[in-house]
Amino acid sequence: MNPSIETTKKGNLLYSITYLGVKIVDCEGNIIFQKSQIQTPLLLQPFANDDQTMNETCMKADNDQYLHYINKIGLEYLAAGILRENQYKGFIVLGPFLSSIPSNELISDLISKHKFPVSERKQLQDYYQSLSIIGSKKSTYLGDLLVNMCQHSYIEGKLVNTEVRKSTKKVHKVLYDDDKTMIEERYKAEKRLMRAIEKGEKEEIAKLSKEVKDLLDFSDRIPESPFRSAKNILFVLNTICRLSAEKGGLQPVTVHHMSEKFAILIERAPTLPYLKKLAYEMMNEYCDHVQKHSTKNLSTIVRKAVDYIDLNLEKTLTLKEIAASIHVHPSHLSRKFKQDTGLTIIDYVNQKRVEEAKLHLQAGSTTITDIALMVGYSDLNYFTRVFKKFTGQTPSQYIKKGKTEGRFSCFE
Repeated sequence: MNPSIETTKKGNLLYSITYLGVKIVDCEGNIIFQKSQIQTPLLLQPFANDDQTMNETCMKADNDQYLHYINKIGLEYLAAGILRENQYKGFIVLGPFLSSIPSNELISDLISKHKFPVSERKQLQDYYQSLSIIGSKKSTYLGDLLVNMCQHSYIEGKLVNTEVRKSTKKVHKVLYDDDKTMIEERYKAEKRLMRAIEKGEKEEIAKLSKEVKDLLDFSDRIPESPFRSAKNILFVLNTICRLSAEKGGLQPVTVHHMSEKFAILIERAPTLPYLKKLAYEMMNEYCDHVQKHSTKNLSTIVRKAVDYIDLNLEKTLTLKEIAASIHVHPSHLSRKFKQDTGLTIIDYVNQKRVEEAKLHLQAGSTTITDIALMVGYSDLNYFTRVFKKFTGQTPSQYIKKGKTEGRFSCFE
């Protein structure tokens, strides 16, 4: 078989079986096959290219060995060398994946260690949460699969058909058209669901549990492939949630990241029960975000100001600079912002910075001084005063109380 064709077939086979990214690299470091559903954020790309290290390790490994590699930003990979007549030809790598569920502490550590902008927290969270979680047992199986795949040439499988005896019983054709009443009920449930997400009403979604259950009935759509049918329905549900959340005032950037995250989780879902659980988690998470971050009741200029602040939290933010960035007069912006939010712009900025600082304090891996600088404060005393204003505690007291109550996972 032509080497390039064999490479493509092996890559596609691994990709379809593992649901992980697959990359095949030759001994000189050239990528000859690559396929992945998840795109690495630009912020992380300089840290995610570890081909040279994996190539050198695989080249020195024995025929029956594979590599479990974890890079500087916690992304995990499995790799094994490709051998032909005992000559090293390159390696195959699966990943990235994680071996445990990513926590807020992990994201905080990444931000502080690599000096990432704190405004990128949401993008980092969405990316890490979209990665597959691979336990040690499955990791071992995948390593075995890689070793065997790398040691042998690709063999095209041949399907053998067996004679199927026709049943003498009458087979009833499956009807795909629901009766009129069922269709109407589903559309009513869908509209109620959309209104609930638009308003961020989790309680209403709980009341809708029966109707939503019928809406998510996967059994009658593609009977011969219920798993594919379930995924298709959840993709539609994700779109419904996305449109409803955007109508409810959720910022387009936030909606985009959420929709992308759930699309990846749906496609990578391992079982039907997981998909059903994911459906409810998805609806509730969209509701949560609408409740906490909706800008529906804000005027256009205030919405633009909020977007600018959220995307530049670690930078110097003054009323004059924010007003200039959205092309309005500072006095007009100040008046409208207070009218719409009940807060001055400076109070809003400080509130958002304190929320970010609390996450880093919970992680416990960064000094208070460094956290103050990360969230935009060059004066530690001023940061301490602002933090106490919004929490009733100094940063040190907040840490101490977290230790005492055992709320911070890093202190347990």
